[in-house]
Amino acid sequence: MKLFSRTSRGVRRSSKRDIPAGLWTKCEGCGQLLYNKALEEQGKICSKCDYHIPLTAQERLASLIDAGTFEEWDAELAPTDPLSFQGPKSYAEKLREDQRACAMRDACLTGAGALDGHPIVFGATDSRFMMGSMGSVVGERLTRAIERATALRRPLVIVSGSGGGARMHEGLLSLMQMAKTASALMRLDEAGGLFLSVLTHPTMAGVLASFASLGDVMVAEPRALIGFTGPRVIEQTIRQKLPEGFQRSEFLLEHGLLDLIVHRRDMKATLARLITQLT
Repeated sequence: MKLFSRTSRGVRRSSKRDIPAGLWTKCEGCGQLLYNKALEEQGKICSKCDYHIPLTAQERLASLIDAGTFEEWDAELAPTDPLSFQGPKSYAEKLREDQRACAMRDACLTGAGALDGHPIVFGATDSRFMMGSMGSVVGERLTRAIERATALRRPLVIVSGSGGGARMHEGLLSLMQMAKTASALMRLDEAGGLFLSVLTHPTMAGVLASFASLGDVMVAEPRALIGFTGPRVIEQTIRQKLPEGFQRSEFLLEHGLLDLIVHRRDMKATLARLITQLT
């Protein structure tokens, strides 16, 4: 990529149009422009401020599950449009767009694999797909994964990165998934199973109010936004300024919602150690 080019009058700086798209990512934490190839080599962690840029479900899978051990479950499940929901875009149209963009049928990936040699059941939500919101397919896939973890007597690890909560486009069918996933986790607990819940940026609304907050051990990445309603909405509602860092991982650890904050580079080793100690 040329940053400068020669002209008859000397050297000129290349314009924005000369720089290919898709080479850089702007860090949400500090605003630094980061070269994508280097960023991926660093696990999508900002080299300047250590901000943890959200990962896709497939990237989470690659970072935590041993290579060649993953078997995906329920990949054939796909959402429908039960309410014929209409907005600026119809729900059906939005689903098609996100399915093409993310190469996923919905915002969740589940299956079985090994984490540092430990057989586990794994799930991850993906914030690219309608902000990782929980519709009927996401809830069904997670519930089936929880039930199989119970039957197989394997530890369950779910990585949540969902800023969308329950998916309004499906109405009550979406809200039902909160109770369904929570009920399945209650049965897992009664059977003596282990659930490690990993909260990443952002984990919000109905996802946090259901399965994501019910882990036997609650783990989060640094500086992740975790809450039911966003801080700006809360401030506008109560007309008060919230404390510094409100709803960030560090604030929630201090106030008892979390058990651990773990750097992304240490996440796999930490989860493996927890599994060893608790099973």
